[in-house]
Amino acid sequence: MEILGIDVGGSGMKGALVDAKTGEMLSERFRIPTPPSRKPKEMAKVIAQIVAHFNHKGPIGCGFPTVIKNGVCKSPGNLHKSWLNLKVDDLFSEATGLPVTVVNDADAAGYAEMKYGSGKGKMGFVIMITIGTGLGSGAFFNGQLIPNFELGQIPYKKYKKIELWAAASAKERENLSYDKWGKRFDKFLNYVELLVAPDLIIIGGGTSKDFDQFKDDISIDTPHIQATFRNKAGIIGAAAACIPK
Repeated sequence: MEILGIDVGGSGMKGALVDAKTGEMLSERFRIPTPPSRKPKEMAKVIAQIVAHFNHKGPIGCGFPTVIKNGVCKSPGNLHKSWLNLKVDDLFSEATGLPVTVVNDADAAGYAEMKYGSGKGKMGFVIMITIGTGLGSGAFFNGQLIPNFELGQIPYKKYKKIELWAAASAKERENLSYDKWGKRFDKFLNYVELLVAPDLIIIGGGTSKDFDQFKDDISIDTPHIQATFRNKAGIIGAAAACIPK
């Protein structure tokens, strides 16, 4: 089954065709910058443009960078405030004329790893952490998703949320070395370990490609491994979210 996976981010919206059976990407990623307004109508138009680019006529899975509950945005995150309480799946379905399944973007990345990647067959309590502009987290128990597990929102010192201090965006903003930033990321992982005591942590997102440069800074006892799909996980997992459970 061929599904169009779309990964919506604050700076770019990316899509690709995915084989739902294997998790293989069947096309190159196609990216359009996220509209500066970050408002619903403008972003829905971009979703339609991505669909048109692939001439896709089937189901669409979408990873979205906010808390999503039954297709409804429960927090606008870094997007425009008008997203709050909007039924995102209905908006995108109306824009494309196709069925759209919308999930939190970190949950989508977790779907990819648990179904096809590093987490395949892993039981117990597994946390997927995505390192990017923020710190996304997806939680799975015996392979079943626990949605909207937003560990990057933990308050830390003067910061409203720890991801402002420990995400890849902080590394870039403050021009930190991997060693200095790695100690911040380790602090975050120590909080994760203390608060939820997972059996396994999968480290993904774009920054995970450089895992060798900061893995020695990680001090947690919890087993932790590098994700398979890295920054492709959002697209692949969004497609996987369409598959009936």
